[in-house]
Amino acid sequence: MNRRNLFPMIAGLAAATATASAAESNPLMDILSASMKEKKGVTLYVKGQQIGMLVTALDNEFVQGRSQEKSKIVIRISAIDGAALS
Repeated sequence: MNRRNLFPMIAGLAAATATASAAESNPLMDILSASMKEKKGVTLYVKGQQIGMLVTALDNEFVQGRSQEKSKIVIRISAIDGAALS
C-alpha cells in the first residue's frame, strides 16, 4: 500500500466515524432541546413525581425551566426518569 491509497482510506474512515457518532442521539436530550427551541411544554418524571415546565436552558448536567407556579426550576438530568413533550 502506498501513500496515495492510504490518505483516501484514512479520510473515508474518519468520515464514517463522524457519521456513526452523529447518528447516536439521546432521546431525552432531543425532547428537552425541542421544548427549548419550539417553546413547548414538557413533563418530566423525576422519582415518581411529574414536573411540568418550559425548558429555558440546557447543558450536559442540568436542565433549567419555568412553570406557571415557579419562576425557575433546575433539575439534574441524571435524576430524570422520563419525559413527554406537550
